[in-house]
Amino acid sequence: MSITKVVALVGVALLALVAVGCGSSDDDTGSTESEATLTKAEFVKQANAICKAGNDEIEAAIEEDGEPKNEAEGEELIEETVLPAVANQVEEISELGYPEGKDGEEAEAIVASAEEDVEEAEEDPKTLGGDSFAETNKLARAYGMDVCGEE
Repeated sequence: MSITKVVALVGVALLALVAVGCGSSDDDTGSTESEATLTKAEFVKQANAICKAGNDEIEAAIEEDGEPKNEAEGEELIEETVLPAVANQVEEISELGYPEGKDGEEAEAIVASAEEDVEEAEEDPKTLGGDSFAETNKLARAYGMDVCGEE
């Protein structure tokens, strides 16, 4: 695979992962089952904040390490930096707690879809070049998670 294809693959992978990937937040506003249930608006706001922080974290890591120079470096970036960060970020969103009723069911479906996408990418990072997160992004945008659902 040419270096151009590797850089393109990493770029597509990052867009897909950043779309659902969300980083750590300094704001410890997550809820547990014993705390009050989040409203949809609160869930969307907190999830988008996590995604924004995650986007910034991944971009900073790439800026620090530079663009991959070959396929091996591209795969290493995805496997060692992007995927672990995204898996952690999706987990953070799942730990927010979900709104009640239909809104909660939709939020859980988005997180479940993202978890499946991450699992598939962990099994084969090369799957990130296609539409691997397309459905998750579509669900997130429809729910109002515009930062998390960016393409």
